[in-house]
Amino acid sequence: MRALVCLAIAAGALVSVALAAQDPPKPFVEARGSVKPVRLLPGGPPPRMADGHVDLSGVWFPGPTGRANAWSVVPDAPLKEDPIPFQPWAAEKIKSMSRTEQQLGNAQVTCQPLGVPGMWTINPYPHQIVMTPRLFVHLIESNNNWRVVRLPRQHKPKEEQEPLFMGDTASRWEGDTLVLETISLDERTWIQGNGWFHSDEVKVTERLRRPSRNYLEVQYTVEDPKVLTKAWTSAWRTYSLGSEDLTENFCTNNENVDQLLKLYERERGNR
Repeated sequence: MRALVCLAIAAGALVSVALAAQDPPKPFVEARGSVKPVRLLPGGPPPRMADGHVDLSGVWFPGPTGRANAWSVVPDAPLKEDPIPFQPWAAEKIKSMSRTEQQLGNAQVTCQPLGVPGMWTINPYPHQIVMTPRLFVHLIESNNNWRVVRLPRQHKPKEEQEPLFMGDTASRWEGDTLVLETISLDERTWIQGNGWFHSDEVKVTERLRRPSRNYLEVQYTVEDPKVLTKAWTSAWRTYSLGSEDLTENFCTNNENVDQLLKLYERERGNR
């Protein structure tokens, strides 16, 4: 099933190239499949580690079924979230992006690391979390991105920080919720795949909780004084426990990038 997801993403990139080449472009229509999803039961209370904190370990799929939902006949329910409070110049910059520019800035297309919270927001593939009382390990199948955070952890001193794709992450527990606070993020990463870029002063605070054995919930807050007018917090996103292992999935030399670059140059010449 996940191989089909790979094909769907590749097809999506090709569709985007074709749409960008049309004048005027046709509306984008998301294709759906033929599988009716079956929601997992809660499965009882979450497991706990030796120190009493909730153990978030497991292989987690987006959605409630414990497996890939790419071919579901049921459309994903829209998340109820406040509008993103972009500063006017930032909103205009994103609005002016063509579909070609959006593709060229998307790490899934250009084979770049996804960053934080991109590992959650720009990734349709499963996640694997491995935890001990002193360590949080986050692996994703998409281009085999990963990060490791000690528990608890403070930020490095300011003079030791440098821009990194996964940034510099501090960690703490608030009850049964794991809080990860990331700064010093490389500006080549995006917050979401819709062109939401960030500045060098961005701070992303993720909250992870496991309300039951079969479910993981993730929420994130973005603070960026150079791009946003105020902090913005996402809705809680639901992930469900799967039984499959992650598979090797490397993004290498995507040939669509060359096509997109040619389209981009053509677009610039027509402006």
